[in-house]
Amino acid sequence: METLITHLTENWAMWAVSLTLVVAAVIDGLYLKVPNKITYPLIISGWVYSTLVGGWVGLGWSVLATFFGLALLFGLHLIGGMGAGDVKLLAGIAAFVHIEHTWYIFVATTIVGAVMALIQIAVSGQWLKHWTQAHAILQEIWTVRDADKLYEISQERKPRMLLLPYGIPMTVAAIGYFAFAGLL
Repeated sequence: METLITHLTENWAMWAVSLTLVVAAVIDGLYLKVPNKITYPLIISGWVYSTLVGGWVGLGWSVLATFFGLALLFGLHLIGGMGAGDVKLLAGIAAFVHIEHTWYIFVATTIVGAVMALIQIAVSGQWLKHWTQAHAILQEIWTVRDADKLYEISQERKPRMLLLPYGIPMTVAAIGYFAFAGLL
């Protein structure tokens, strides 16, 4: 019992981030949206935490990691591949864990998201439809090369697509990574 309490108190910040991620994932699963009421406080509290732990240098690394997290997903958001809340959610995680961990969480999220998407497609049984949509999207990215036009096309296509609430794979990946890396 003492070990559990010690572990929780030493890693309280990652437990708080994990709890926030679970709330974000539930909301994203229900409404396909991660609200600013979650993402902005997550980012700011990451900056405050990093400042308290590492001073101005800690804040600097936290801010840098926040922008790194934004940059990793921002291109997908610009062309309609995911919502802004998902992008800001990764930035919020990054504010706490800094760049190296953010990269690994991004990679893990990509893998978990791909597996979840394949499961969704398998359950729907519409392999050909989704293969055709994926091919069309890649062809549009290759030929259109205009973020505004790609976004417009994606919004027209959105009602016909099986959407993956990306906050869910991000939560699974981040918490799994926290446990693997000994951050929990």
